[in-house]
Amino acid sequence: MLIRVKGITKIYEVGVQIIEAVAGVDVEIEKNEYVSIMGPSGSGKSTLMNILGCLDTPTAGEYYLNGAEVSNLDDDQLAHIRNREIGFVFQTFNLLPRANALQNVELPLVYAGITAREREKIAMEALESVGLVDRATHRPNELSGGQRQRVAIARALVNKPSIILADEPTGNLDSKTGEELMGVFNKIHESGNTIIMVTHEESVAKHSKRIIRLRDGKIESDKILN
Repeated sequence: MLIRVKGITKIYEVGVQIIEAVAGVDVEIEKNEYVSIMGPSGSGKSTLMNILGCLDTPTAGEYYLNGAEVSNLDDDQLAHIRNREIGFVFQTFNLLPRANALQNVELPLVYAGITAREREKIAMEALESVGLVDRATHRPNELSGGQRQRVAIARALVNKPSIILADEPTGNLDSKTGEELMGVFNKIHESGNTIIMVTHEESVAKHSKRIIRLRDGKIESDKILN
């Protein structure tokens, strides 16, 4: 089992108000699954994504990733897990504006201590997997929105993580570009990667194999798609 979450709860205190963003969620995700997490604004989907991505810790409950409990780790330990196990794709791309596509993709490898020559080789392979080798020396402002998101996907793949976490990856793209990007995610899944995607778009979620719907911090439904 790649992910096992048991009784995960996240409570925020906003002034005197207590908000239970995630309320006792249980979920299991196998290796090589392709899962979409959906729900209205305030349903807890982004909070759950942040916990699964080791960007946040739960108030209560247990989270096991690859058999190891990560719910009680400190910030440094979580950072190590993120760099080794998780590749992130965000709606806003989060690329360094002064770095070219290749340098942006290399970034996780720098943190991992990989040599410069090896970094370039691995990063070029990642760019090739998303069809962007010919844009390796272009900076983000010289790329279209779809191309920028492909660079972000290549960066997410470069450390060969256990999970690709995508948060509204088509949110800043037009529908045609978004559909093309989903083709990239489909290929990534077919090559053996586990993908967990937060989206509010049904047309995006239909590309996954399973949809988990949240409401008021709880799982409303969990369905396998044909």
